[in-house]
Amino acid sequence: MPQIHLRAEPGDYAPLVLLPGDPNRARRIASLFDGGMENVRTVNEHRALYGYTGTWKGVPVSVQTTGMGTPSFSIVVEELLRLGARKLIRVGTTGGIGRGIRTGDLVVATGATPVDGTTHTYLHGDPFAPVPDFHLTRALVEATEAAGVRHAVGPVATVDVFYNPDADYVTKWRGRGILGFEMEASALFYLAARARGAGEDVRAACILTVSDTLTEDEGSEETYLALTDLEAATDRMIGIALEAGTR
Repeated sequence: MPQIHLRAEPGDYAPLVLLPGDPNRARRIASLFDGGMENVRTVNEHRALYGYTGTWKGVPVSVQTTGMGTPSFSIVVEELLRLGARKLIRVGTTGGIGRGIRTGDLVVATGATPVDGTTHTYLHGDPFAPVPDFHLTRALVEATEAAGVRHAVGPVATVDVFYNPDADYVTKWRGRGILGFEMEASALFYLAARARGAGEDVRAACILTVSDTLTEDEGSEETYLALTDLEAATDRMIGIALEAGTR
């Protein structure tokens, strides 16, 4: 039976699914699959949550748009899990705040502080540290190192507010060792952990392109990458994610 938002059937998605927020990025990823878009199967278009399935170097792989923020993201992941997805890699962007992080760098997340409302709702206020699968995360790190791309490895914070007005926003979270702000990873890590707790072999990881940097003096508007530079940086990230996910 098709899901409410992903109008697909079990078997339409590969076990490995890449998760971009942007529908345009989903199409870009699908175009990199074996044979390009001509050999890719569209498995969902409902609500512009574009999903595609194909192969990469002969390995089945899907890409599924998630939208922005944990409310939309969690709906998509819940339905993907019901449809048989078992290895989930978020490929997105982050506002870098860690010392020495520059736009165009990559961040491989080792954890996601849940500052978002969705993860809080799932947990009913219980303390919980959402972390990714170690082996899949290590594969991302190794693939990034092999590609020779500048990167950082460490925790991010999953937030609901992009334009946060708090004066101590950057200083507080940088002082806690957070490398960047993003908007989905905590829900991904929680839902994968919940599935593992139920006995399912579900693994999740997250790799992010630093699209902008935030300091006490500059925000996203001043530092956001030009579109062509951002596309080049995210293409590097996508290749790394495909390499790691298909090992």
